[in-house]
Amino acid sequence: MSQSKIHQGRNIKRFREMLGIKQEALAFELGEEWNQKKISVLEQKQDIEVGILRQVSEILKIPVEAIENFDEESAINIISNIFHDNSAAISNYPTFHPVDKIIEIHEQKIALYERMLQEKDAMMQKLEQLIERNK
Repeated sequence: MSQSKIHQGRNIKRFREMLGIKQEALAFELGEEWNQKKISVLEQKQDIEVGILRQVSEILKIPVEAIENFDEESAINIISNIFHDNSAAISNYPTFHPVDKIIEIHEQKIALYERMLQEKDAMMQKLEQLIERNK
């Protein structure tokens, strides 16, 4: 198996999109010298400076290691191997109660939704401050 190089810019784009954050919003959070076009260029870079990685990870609220190490191809291969090469025995008798699992998933979704609402409120407050400064 060939060792593929992690594309950090693409990972930033994936995480940003999963969180529903637009390039303009990320640029705003990074500071005055950033804009949408600069974020687009950043997301095309394979390797990104550590300082910028740290700033982006703080804004997206994800670990720097996620951006540095996430490899979609490897993840797909692992999942594919688990379900298609008979290397994993799948039991018809779950070790958890299905209703408990459904409740757990819904609680995770609610927590994520609440976090997204808080982030939206914070972003709106920052935008209102920016509008007030520019009046």
